[in-house]
Amino acid sequence: MAEAHKKNHDYHIIDPSPWPFLSSIGAFVLAFGGIAYMRYLKDDQLNFFGVNLVTPWIFVIGILIVLYCMYGWWGDTIKEGNEGYHTRVVTIHLKYGMIMFIVSEVMFFVAWFWSFFDASLFPNEAIQYARDAYTGGIWPPKGIEVIDPLHLPLYNTVILLLSGTTATWAHYAILKNDNKGAIAGLSLTVALGVLFTYVQFYEYAHAPFAFKDSIYGATFFMATGFHGFHVFVGTIFLAICLIRSIRGDFNSKHYFGLEAAAWYWHFVDVVWLFLFFAIYVWGSWGAPMN
Repeated sequence: MAEAHKKNHDYHIIDPSPWPFLSSIGAFVLAFGGIAYMRYLKDDQLNFFGVNLVTPWIFVIGILIVLYCMYGWWGDTIKEGNEGYHTRVVTIHLKYGMIMFIVSEVMFFVAWFWSFFDASLFPNEAIQYARDAYTGGIWPPKGIEVIDPLHLPLYNTVILLLSGTTATWAHYAILKNDNKGAIAGLSLTVALGVLFTYVQFYEYAHAPFAFKDSIYGATFFMATGFHGFHVFVGTIFLAICLIRSIRGDFNSKHYFGLEAAAWYWHFVDVVWLFLFFAIYVWGSWGAPMN
């Protein structure tokens, strides 16, 4: 009888899980709460069946649901991997899934680059459409004082490039079963990720323009801000990998979680290089600098 139920294939038949359903609910509450929160900031209303739902708490509840689902779903996935369910075939499929996820992220940033170049290459149309307070038909718009790309942006570029090397160090260390090397590399990468986020927050706090001031500010903050959010998410990924490395979860045969986080981090690195040269350097050329 036991032989009849013995697994004789490389595939993982997943047990029924509540996480996809709960995650979809959390995503809906988060999106709806985000709209309600933005209406709240503008002292506006959001009536739903006669009830005004303008409050920041729906957004907070959505975040908590999503975080809870992330914790539970990731925990189940880690448990499955540690129990040997992530066979060679399953790991290949996980790699395909991660590659498709990164490709979708590439297209996400293509949209923001498209928006930036559309506005910068055709400033007359962009400024007129946005009813911008600045004039001149040039880019950056007349009256805009930009951030010096050779100051904090260059500093952050060096930080991210260094973090890419330390992430690669951790990846190759685990391939050689050097868990101490992986822990050291991940620790440095997480620290550099936190430092990058701090520097960007400082840069935003002292920026000489605001999101709502002009089409330049809107495209700048959308592109660089979403990249900063991806750095924050990537830092969380790597911090989880660091905790797992300390626990001894990874070895030369079982390490895809770390590899996927490293792939994501390198993607963040490459996007930043495009942002730095396109938006900070080329996009601010000729304008007065802060």
